Amino acid sequence: MKTDILVLGAGIVGVSAALHLQDRGRSVLLADRGEPGGGTSYGNAGLIERSSVIPYSFPRQLGALMKYAMNRSSDVRYNPAYLPRIAPWLARYWWHSSPANLEKATRALLPLVEASISEHDKLIDRAGASYLIRSRGWVSFYKDERRFAAARTEAQALSAYGLSVRLLSGPEFTALEPAFAAGSAKISGGIHWLDPKTVTDPQALTKAYAELFVRDGGSVVTADASGLSQESDGWSLKTQEGETIRAREVVVALGPQSGLIFRKLGYPLPLAIKRGYHRHYAQNDGQPLSHSVVDEEAGYVLAPMARGVRLTTGIEFADPKAPANMIQIRRNEDHARRLFPLGEPVEQTPWLGLRPCLPDMRPVLGRAPRHRGLWFNFGHAHHGLTLGPACGRLLAEQMCGSTPFADPEPFYPQRFL
Repeated sequence: MKTDILVLGAGIVGVSAALHLQDRGRSVLLADRGEPGGGTSYGNAGLIERSSVIPYSFPRQLGALMKYAMNRSSDVRYNPAYLPRIAPWLARYWWHSSPANLEKATRALLPLVEASISEHDKLIDRAGASYLIRSRGWVSFYKDERRFAAARTEAQALSAYGLSVRLLSGPEFTALEPAFAAGSAKISGGIHWLDPKTVTDPQALTKAYAELFVRDGGSVVTADASGLSQESDGWSLKTQEGETIRAREVVVALGPQSGLIFRKLGYPLPLAIKRGYHRHYAQNDGQPLSHSVVDEEAGYVLAPMARGVRLTTGIEFADPKAPANMIQIRRNEDHARRLFPLGEPVEQTPWLGLRPCLPDMRPVLGRAPRHRGLWFNFGHAHHGLTLGPACGRLLAEQMCGSTPFADPEPFYPQRFL
């Protein structure tokens, strides 16, 4: 099995890269040990997040740091036994979250965020996947009046980025989402971000893109990426069936599993894992959820999806291989039930996923400097679904010698070497 390019990882990032490379005339094989979209791409909040122009940074306010240190927050939780292992990475994350460094990350990511909707739209149209997309934006809401006032100011400041925003009073929010009116907590107000789109089944969207890739002549194979070998004229990998793939170039788009390759090849990239959970709940008759909503104070998302209302948690710092811990999702569920009539859980146990994160809040995207034909595309943190197609385009333009639509240098792996 010979191909120009072997893409490792069939999540939204890898599938998008494979499509863009294929569109530029390259023969491409897509390899994963599971089905397309079955890993991290399965478990997100389903937001194509055009409005997230400021990356998620490490809190630097003393009050926030003290709150998280108590480890009782519902939006961020840590396993105390894991903290010594992750502490050096957290220190780097804190340093990169300074105002100057955060502005640097924002400038670098902005062209990709701005292209997120248009790049998805092209693939959605070609894949016939519009039935999975809602163009209603999403809504952040606040219970505390002071938090809402601060959020209004921040939202108005983001108008410079060309975002469409609607400010909602408490009654306007409950008019938009009437089921919240019966909650025991009062909603002070909300912000309706109108530009983003939402996805009712993130895995189905990734599968639709993968099916488009196959219809256009690509192949998807089952293989364990850890078996990748460098040859004199390229790279090789055995499939699950025992066939050998030979490729001139390889793209590592394995998300949280990318360390299987870059660590073996000697690249000390500071990829860390933020764990996150989701669970689906039945929608009660006559009390639907029409928009994806974010409780900004408790740090969870409620999203109407194909399997019910999906509740997604914030961040958990724990050993990536540790079993699921129910503490955080129970805290989030308790918060949500005070506001919205969640039905019974659809799954017996929550889904646990891994978010691949770099301390400077930017993915690693570009040529590996010490190995010919090796390319990286991973570390998209909370925004893999949002940035997958735009990053796939930026990578393909570099690999195929086209003029990149955005400056790729801020994403080069050399910044950590």
